[in-house]
Amino acid sequence: MKRRTLFKFGAIGGLLGISQPAKASEFFVNSVKPSISGPIVLSTWSHGIEANKGAWEVLSEGGNALDAVEKAARVTESDRTNRSVGISGRPDRDGHVTLDACIMNHQSKCGSVGFVEGYEHPISIARSVMENTQHVMLVGEGAEDYAKWMGFKKIKSPIEEVKKDYKQWRKENKSLFEKPQINHENHDTIGIIAMDENGNLSGACTTSGWAYKLHGRLGDSPIIGAGLFVDNEVGAAVATGLGEAIIRIAGSHTVVELMRNGMSPEEACKTAVDRIIAKHDDLTGLQCGFLALNKHGEYGGYSVYNGFNFALKTNDFEGMKDAPFNRKW
Repeated sequence: MKRRTLFKFGAIGGLLGISQPAKASEFFVNSVKPSISGPIVLSTWSHGIEANKGAWEVLSEGGNALDAVEKAARVTESDRTNRSVGISGRPDRDGHVTLDACIMNHQSKCGSVGFVEGYEHPISIARSVMENTQHVMLVGEGAEDYAKWMGFKKIKSPIEEVKKDYKQWRKENKSLFEKPQINHENHDTIGIIAMDENGNLSGACTTSGWAYKLHGRLGDSPIIGAGLFVDNEVGAAVATGLGEAIIRIAGSHTVVELMRNGMSPEEACKTAVDRIIAKHDDLTGLQCGFLALNKHGEYGGYSVYNGFNFALKTNDFEGMKDAPFNRKW
């Protein structure tokens, strides 16, 4: 019997009988009630509104969730007003804007790039890695070489406005280990999760990373299971906030597994947040949040501190939702 068939086996195995193993999804189907029919897309933070519009252009025409989340991510990557994602993101301590992204589809295929400089759409490079190589993740110079080889066009970064901000920050921060603040202005990612009209899930995550980070730093965003995880039997989840804390609990995978065990998306996100809190003695500046969607269109989020919100688009709703939180700033 496969491990996935053992969901709550101790509680319900006696009722079903050992001789009748079932898939995890069969147990899961009976654990929640459908809430939204038709396509749905959720994106972290207020820039998710425009990202969702891009996704909806795909979903509303019967397109698949993978195309939708990639298009959504590309919208934010090209937004010159955004300082935590894409070509207008803030640089690291050495002045380099390094980009990370990952993508995952309903078949558990995934691709990722990290520490990439000079390319506008790391999410599309990540998808190319997924579809055209035997690998999941490429990083640094190797990822850039691959992007060039595959015909992705180079861009100049940082942009002038960001250069000006960086020079001022550098004057004021001389310590090598100065800790930039993590808050709603430096939340370092957009995560998108979607379900198409066929009920298939996909997700994407893209970022310019923690502003003024040490050169070479990777957070959770390009890591499958940390910044993003999709299991088409159960649901999908994305993370945002301090990546180091999210990596320590394999955050997005944890949320999906908690949903597999019968929790609602919000309950699963809250439990993951509680795990992060329990593992840190000092919560100063430690903002982390999760956003989740299950196979029935139920969605939810939760964060350590207040201020985390997400954009939602369905056939009946378009707008922002505030996520519950553990504590106030």
